[in-house]
Amino acid sequence: MNSGPGISPRIVRCPGCGQRSEFAPANPYRPFCSERCKNGDLGAWANERYRVEASPPVDGDDESSSPQAP
Repeated sequence: MNSGPGISPRIVRCPGCGQRSEFAPANPYRPFCSERCKNGDLGAWANERYRVEASPPVDGDDESSSPQAP
């Protein structure tokens, strides 16, 4: 979808700082408002501050505990 003349760009909240950010090709850091916010988010991923919860394995699901066939 092109943002041609007469079409105002979409304004979103920056995930880094919460300020208003233009979500358009003119903003190379979208959806972030700046390079600083974008790099801060990348650093959080690199330092494993964002994690996806997983349930512990259920007995019988672990293939390494099953005996190996000769």
